[in-house]
Amino acid sequence: MHTKTLKELSAMLHAKDISATELASLFLNRIQRSDLNAFLHVDERLTLQQAADADRRIARDDVTPLTGIPIAHKDIFVTQGWRSTAGSKMLENYTSPFDATVVEQFNAAGMVTLGKLNCDEFAMGSSNENSYFGPVKNPWDRRAIPGGSSGGSAAAIAARLTPAATATDTGGSIRQPASLCGVTGIKPTYGRVSRFGMIAFASSLDQGGPIAKTAEDCALLLNAMAGFDARDSTSLERHKEDFTRELNSGLHGLRIGVPREFFGPGLAADVEQAVRAALREYEKLGARLVDISLPKTELSIPVYYVIAPAEASSNLSRFDGVRYGHRASEYKDLSDMYKKTRAEGFGEEVKRRILVGAYVLSHGYYDAYYLQAQKIRRLIAQDFQAAFTQCDVIMGPVSPTVAWDLGDKLDDPVANYLADIFTLSTSLAGLPGMSVPCGFGQGEKNAQRPVGLQLIGNYFGEAKLLNVAHQYQQATNWHLLQPAGA
Repeated sequence: MHTKTLKELSAMLHAKDISATELASLFLNRIQRSDLNAFLHVDERLTLQQAADADRRIARDDVTPLTGIPIAHKDIFVTQGWRSTAGSKMLENYTSPFDATVVEQFNAAGMVTLGKLNCDEFAMGSSNENSYFGPVKNPWDRRAIPGGSSGGSAAAIAARLTPAATATDTGGSIRQPASLCGVTGIKPTYGRVSRFGMIAFASSLDQGGPIAKTAEDCALLLNAMAGFDARDSTSLERHKEDFTRELNSGLHGLRIGVPREFFGPGLAADVEQAVRAALREYEKLGARLVDISLPKTELSIPVYYVIAPAEASSNLSRFDGVRYGHRASEYKDLSDMYKKTRAEGFGEEVKRRILVGAYVLSHGYYDAYYLQAQKIRRLIAQDFQAAFTQCDVIMGPVSPTVAWDLGDKLDDPVANYLADIFTLSTSLAGLPGMSVPCGFGQGEKNAQRPVGLQLIGNYFGEAKLLNVAHQYQQATNWHLLQPAGA
């Protein structure tokens, strides 16, 4: 049962072959037995209460395609009842009085919340080792990181602890963990999914999206997830659309742009081999490969690590011990309380980014760093638009390597940052992108670790991307494979 797709589970629930309560109990039992540290908060009573509500809806035929299906939320989305910690000591015991819009939408669709998923603190990281609550383990190899910051979401899907999960992507935090855990994830066009109730890291970059087993699953989730929200000033006013509408369209004549900058010396041979094999499969499906250039790719790292920390330093200023969250127990005066609260409440990576952000925004450095980064950001977006005159979608690797071992890069934050080289430019441009499983590379002691193929579309091209991914998944079985013991 735990291996079935959302479409299969939906059919069984609506035919009453299984109840929402039985399905939720099955996944709760799997979560209880797991040693991956993927979940931060589970409340069986709340889950089963939602499941019972879903069963009542099914009984009176008041259903959507997602009614009764379990889902788990990255702990960056606030939720009533479940704790909302953002993976930080600062919010260790915080419970929100309201639901994020994304959570509201899934509740309205009748989905059943299983709990909250571990993530890098305030979504800052590429390995899920920055969580105050400890790292998540990769179910394919427990010595390996699952990727970040949505590592809990990707690991939970790969281990079949939940059939659906929410995630967020600021610089690659849906695509990279999906790649390293061998699952499917999509980051929509910036503004497609409401950020209301999503604990902010970098407001001009943060975007919510789904992680699941298949592209079809992601399309079903995005149908419920996307939409205009007046409470979010960055939300785009667009009509609701059906992201499954193009899933069965053929790929004959599709032009796939292959950026030469994505296949340079930093790309591991085993990752390149898997990605090239996937591109050859697309050629068999009728697509044509087109050589393209994204010349500013290398600049995306310094640009991102100026803009994102700048926005983080502003967003995280609200965590001062006055209104909510952690407060230092001993202090002399208000200024001392601020300092001690923030020193105690934030982890090392968060402090590092706040310091960098405050520096690049300071008088005398704003023009030299932040303003320049914003100018280059616009040039990166223009590079993509030039490329899309030659192709319909862009493809390449998600990550330059397979998942590395836990602890390997903890003492070298720059090495962690470099792991995002292929995902950052898409986020800076605000484009939709996704990762689909396309093979395996070799980790330590010849352990097989997943490789993801990255698909990048033009603005509002999610339906096309999902179709392109779905056709590949109809022709291959990488997305059906699961870790031993899952």
